[in-house]
Amino acid sequence: MKIKTRDMILIPMFAALTAIGAFIKIPIPMVPFTLQYLFCAYSGVFLGAKHGLYSQLLYVIIGLIGIPIFANGGGPTYIFQPTFGYLLGFIVCSYVIGRSTEKLKDITFIKILRPVLLGLFWVYVIGVSYLYMIINIYLKKAMTVKSAILVGFVPYIVSDLILSVIIAYSAVRVIPILRKTNLTENQILKNQAE
Repeated sequence: MKIKTRDMILIPMFAALTAIGAFIKIPIPMVPFTLQYLFCAYSGVFLGAKHGLYSQLLYVIIGLIGIPIFANGGGPTYIFQPTFGYLLGFIVCSYVIGRSTEKLKDITFIKILRPVLLGLFWVYVIGVSYLYMIINIYLKKAMTVKSAILVGFVPYIVSDLILSVIIAYSAVRVIPILRKTNLTENQILKNQAE
C-alpha cells in the first residue's frame, strides 16, 4: 500500500479534527452530543472512501491504545462503553460517504446530502445497536430497543441533520476548489490517466 505525502498529512489531520470534535461537547446522560460526526463526514467527503476510513480508523486506534481522545476518555476498555458503537459507526460513515461522493462529476447539494445522510444512518444503526448490546449483555441492565432508540437516537437526530445540511452546503463550495487545485484523490487519478 502506497500512501502519498499529501495523504500522510491529511489522514492524521482528520483523525485529529475528529478528536477535537470529541471535546466540543454538550454533556447529556449516556451519549454526549459532540462534533465528531461533522469531522467524520468531512473526512469522507474530502478524502474519499479509503483515506477517510483510514482517518477514522486511526482516530479509534489512537484512543484504544490509551490516549484519552474519545468523548469519555480512552484506552482498550473503552470498547465496553455504551458509546463505542458510534466510533465504529464513524469508520463506516466515512467510508460510505467517501465511496458515494468521490466519483461524482457534478457536485450539487442533493448529490452530497444523500451520501452524508446515508453515512449518518450507519452511525446510528451501529451506535444504537452497540448501545443496546452493551447495556443488556455487558452491564446486565434491562433496556428495550425502544429505550435504546430514545436514548441514543432521538435527542441527537435533529442536530445531526442540521450538521448534515451544513456539511453538504459547505462541500458544494469546497470540492470544486479542491478539484481545481488538484487536491482531491479523484482529480489526481484523472490527471495521471491523461
